[in-house]
Amino acid sequence: MTANHPRHSQRSSSTSVTSSSNVVGVHYRVGRKIGEGSFGIIYEGTNLLNNQQVAIKFEPRKSDAPQLRDEYRTYKILAGLNGIPTAYYFGQEGLHNILVIDMLGPSLEDLFDMCSRRFSVKTVAMLAKQMITRVQSIHEKNLIYRDIKPDNFLIGRPGTKNANLIYMIDFGMAKQYRDPKTKQHIPYRERKSLSGTARYMSINTHLGREQSRRDDLESLGHVFMYFLRGALPWQGLKAATNKQKYEKIGEKKQSTAVKDLCEGYPEEFGIYLQYSRKLGFEDTPDYDFLRDLFNRVLKTMGETDDGVYDWMLLNNGKGWEVRLIIIIWDKQRNK
Repeated sequence: MTANHPRHSQRSSSTSVTSSSNVVGVHYRVGRKIGEGSFGIIYEGTNLLNNQQVAIKFEPRKSDAPQLRDEYRTYKILAGLNGIPTAYYFGQEGLHNILVIDMLGPSLEDLFDMCSRRFSVKTVAMLAKQMITRVQSIHEKNLIYRDIKPDNFLIGRPGTKNANLIYMIDFGMAKQYRDPKTKQHIPYRERKSLSGTARYMSINTHLGREQSRRDDLESLGHVFMYFLRGALPWQGLKAATNKQKYEKIGEKKQSTAVKDLCEGYPEEFGIYLQYSRKLGFEDTPDYDFLRDLFNRVLKTMGETDDGVYDWMLLNNGKGWEVRLIIIIWDKQRNK
């Protein structure tokens, strides 16, 4: 949950949940609006017992597909894992379900924007290692994520020891892929409706096949190439309906050779994508092999995983926070 992107800086006009005196869940004061999505609205909040900043998600109780209760349960399953925010509270407030979780820094999509929509090979290799580890830890808890995209990976809050730890958020699409006790895998099925973000989803998902661990990993590969290239070949396709657009995107993914997609970049990025696309439905991925691909990238470049990411080098090393202040100041000045 991020409070640090300029598009999140406006205050909400909704007095029902944003009054500065409004307290929810007994001891969480609701602050300014910091984001919104199809599910509802996110607000900054404060735990009145310890003054800790939190993020508070509001979702209409009469939503067609309520997600917050399931998301809360997922956070509890994943509790204690590195890079997973803590969920503090779920309950009802008036006409809304609310979920209180850790406040984090900006998303990788936000940081990508701040870095002029290109990340260096070094930054992508270091990110890849963390992102693979995060997905692996979710898989080891018997869940698949099913909505890999840069918006759902956030860094920690500035000034904390976890400022550049990659977190995963928004588990509304997560699904159990095997029985936690018996480890029995879900059956292979076809003609499934699409779930996830079309830009990053796997080819098998486009084809209506039941998702498993391999699909999360393939989606990560698409994100890595998006970061390196600035855009993917299947972006910007036009169609009369969303269904036709998704079909076009799927066709373009299938017709784009991995070597063409990854041309001009270290071969390990292509090896990663080919490996994830060749995995069987029930296969357990070799996460160590995949992480090591990106260690190789760094070694070949004469670099190490030193935790110095592109966004830390903005503004002569003052970092993304100064960049953010400049963006907001420019926007206010140009009003």
